[in-house]
Amino acid sequence: MSVTDTPSGIRLDKWLWAARFYKTRSLAKQAVEGGKVHYNGERCKVSKEVQIGASLSIRTGWDSKIVDVIALSNQRRGAPEAAMLYRETDESISAREQLAADRKVLGAAAGALHPERPNKKQRRQIHRFKNINE
Repeated sequence: MSVTDTPSGIRLDKWLWAARFYKTRSLAKQAVEGGKVHYNGERCKVSKEVQIGASLSIRTGWDSKIVDVIALSNQRRGAPEAAMLYRETDESISAREQLAADRKVLGAAAGALHPERPNKKQRRQIHRFKNINE
């Protein structure tokens, strides 16, 4: 694996791309600019240089991860090699698993309330209700 130990660091968007958090550097750039990535607890710019030992908070979709940077790389490699660039904190793993379990329970409960699409009679009732309340 091509891991560099340059003291100057590497651009944040490039590291996120190499660590396989985002599929393209463009998506990594948009995430950083949109405030979905925090470097040591603060918002940062795309050109921020990542240093070994830094803490990153990364939000992707429903999940939020807090990772510590272990190594630097400017090349995108396979997933096993990319996973060696960072270590997710234990608190982050447990919180993410708990939120996933909560979403699963809520999804099952929502499915029980509305198991199927409304039929013709129910649609008419919905339309009548909406027209009265407008």
